[in-house]
Amino acid sequence: MKNVHGGPTLEVPIMARIAVTDGMAKAAISVLEKAGHEVVVGHIEQKDLLNGALKDFDAIIVRSATKLPEEVIKESSGLSVIGRAGVGVDNIDLKAAGNSGIVVVNAPNASTQSVVELTIGHLLSSVRHIPKSDRGLRGDKWEKKAMKGTELSGKCLGLIGFGRIAQGVARVAKSLGMEIHTYDPYLPPKVAKAQDAYLHKKVDSLFKACTHISIHCNLTDETHHLVNAKRMSMMPGRKSGIECGNHIVNCARGGIIDEDALLGALEDGTITSAALDVFEVEPLPANYKLVQHQNFHGTPHIGAATLEAQHRVGLDIAKAVNLALAGKKPDTIVNAQFLN
Repeated sequence: MKNVHGGPTLEVPIMARIAVTDGMAKAAISVLEKAGHEVVVGHIEQKDLLNGALKDFDAIIVRSATKLPEEVIKESSGLSVIGRAGVGVDNIDLKAAGNSGIVVVNAPNASTQSVVELTIGHLLSSVRHIPKSDRGLRGDKWEKKAMKGTELSGKCLGLIGFGRIAQGVARVAKSLGMEIHTYDPYLPPKVAKAQDAYLHKKVDSLFKACTHISIHCNLTDETHHLVNAKRMSMMPGRKSGIECGNHIVNCARGGIIDEDALLGALEDGTITSAALDVFEVEPLPANYKLVQHQNFHGTPHIGAATLEAQHRVGLDIAKAVNLALAGKKPDTIVNAQFLN
């Protein structure tokens, strides 16, 4: 079997052929190769995926860039396993995969700390005007008086979704003195209680209670544009005499926030600042108005983009794919309900 890194040929029988289309840590590729698999690393264009480029592969490992809708899955008759090197699986048609007998696994734990830290970074950057101050300095402006910010301490943080990442954010935010609120219709109340978080039964009540909102749910039909003009207008902020204003952060999935409505809320002052790591359309269109607003700052979907997270996510997904190819059931199967 050919070693894709140019090393010596491995003297083991090829058990499966695996496509890695969005990059992967070398240590993770080594895990797959040591199990006897052939690993082919390289991007595959969408048109080629639609024309059956995966027919000769037993498995594929993707991040968010490669899209595997029903049309691609139907043309990928050789696949038995899809590995998502990360958490979100909205780029994969789980039902179509299950109907075709393809197991889909992800790596939900590897990037938790990195996304927690980025979320806190965006929260702090928002209330202390760090991006705006930086832009001013680069423009030879010394705007000390205009950059007076507010503290996170004593403020109400609303977390939409309360999984691993949200709970991590809650722990850090609580250590900074924030009061934690959450909305998660699938969460056992005892989990919120253990984190000293107030669990709201309705998402609207969370918006009414919190000046700071952070998104931590999956993108589904139910959560698409969950954060809309009506709900943003419910936030207390300055209309209620709260000087810190209203702030929104999203390091989860694009499409949960209605970005046109967010721009409108920034323009009329309903929202004081917004910070996004994810967008409904990625990469962004040229001259996208939202990112040009003075009270917006963002990052290009880098929540999991740390050396440590990339190493962990590669190893985790390699182990899960190895187990699935061996006919075993990894703990991280995400389409079990669709498998026959």
